[in-house]
Amino acid sequence: MKFGKSICVLNVGGTRYAFTREVIRDFPLRRVSRLHACATEKEVLELCDDYDRDQNEFFFDRHAQAFVFIMLYVRSGKLRFVPGVCELSFYTEMLYWGLESAHLDSCCQKRLDDRMSDIGLDSLSEGDVVLSGDEPQSPEETAPRTALTGRAKWLEKVRKTFEEPNSSLAAQILASVSVIFVIISMIMLCASTLPDWDTAKRQTVEEHSLSSHGSPEEAIFYIRIVEAVCIGWFTAECTVRFLVARDKWDFIRHPLNIIDVIAITPYYVTMAMAGAGMPGAGLGVAGVILRVLRMMRVFWLMKLARHFLGLQTLGLTLRRCYREMVMLMVFVCVAMAIYSALAQLLEHGLDVDSPNNDYASIPAAAWWVIISMTTVGYGDVYPVTIGGRVLGGMCVVSGIVLLALPITFIYHSFVQCYHELKLRSARYARDLSEEMLQ
Repeated sequence: MKFGKSICVLNVGGTRYAFTREVIRDFPLRRVSRLHACATEKEVLELCDDYDRDQNEFFFDRHAQAFVFIMLYVRSGKLRFVPGVCELSFYTEMLYWGLESAHLDSCCQKRLDDRMSDIGLDSLSEGDVVLSGDEPQSPEETAPRTALTGRAKWLEKVRKTFEEPNSSLAAQILASVSVIFVIISMIMLCASTLPDWDTAKRQTVEEHSLSSHGSPEEAIFYIRIVEAVCIGWFTAECTVRFLVARDKWDFIRHPLNIIDVIAITPYYVTMAMAGAGMPGAGLGVAGVILRVLRMMRVFWLMKLARHFLGLQTLGLTLRRCYREMVMLMVFVCVAMAIYSALAQLLEHGLDVDSPNNDYASIPAAAWWVIISMTTVGYGDVYPVTIGGRVLGGMCVVSGIVLLALPITFIYHSFVQCYHELKLRSARYARDLSEEMLQ
């Protein structure tokens, strides 16, 4: 810093911090360290909100409590969220001072990721926070920056068109086309499980009523054409979304994107196997693999989660309530282990003369326990002894209680997720309406 006193004072939201010039020069916060290179008061005011030349005091109209925790990071190297402050607000303060999410502790990083995911925000960048003083100083530097900003805006617009069905009219049209292709692909999948057309052709016309539907070879040909068109659409959609994604690694890790790849890949594997001379469905192991890959196309239905609020709510609820789901599974598994052991003993172990063979082992009894606890009761396995029937009644009652305990938490989380996604959808609809009226 080429002017002012040797002691610099930072006034952040009314809290004052005094440092020497040497400390300011090597300060870990980029916005503060850049003050040392300022030669004029104009350059200083591009980095802070106000400047007192007499006191050499720099004023920052920022969150004072958040800066306290940021200063703790400067001193100790550990950065955590301020209690009671929104994670996104604190993250905005971090970006303002020149920090990133990588500076947060791992637990706080997870909280930030969950929060951003809950509101449908992939990431924040330094560009989301106005950093005065970052503007280029020459026209030669300004031109590339302007072109890059225009390209970034175009990529963001394309990304929202593919990722947010309610963000614009084009996004709604694209989502509708995608839903149509999903429905068509499911119809084709169902049609592919019908009896073989060659076998149907050898049967009598009265049995299969094929006389008015053309030859089976033509039907199979058209099914393959439609299937290829659907796969082509899904492949192009997934490729474009990958190319315009902000973070390619986060895109690859996203569950819905993984499902897209799982749904698309089997078609190309099937084509590769057919090209290698294994096109038939009855070629032993190869035929089994082909049938399994063909059935994996049912994952296309998961693509509907991008376009329907109900499926999005279900997915978000399951993600938020995974602890409750694990707790429910633990309850069921513990009860199943106890009741299956007792049922095997009462129905098979104690009655040596005429044991109930349906309870010959604990794993066999576990099937009866799980269908009893869930009150399904198929009737294929049932106790015949008095002790076994008493145990069955206890199993049913305890199953109702154990299943009902975590349901309250899951229900409230479902309602909260539904309202959040509904408000988000309404916000997009309002923005779309304003866009169409302009």
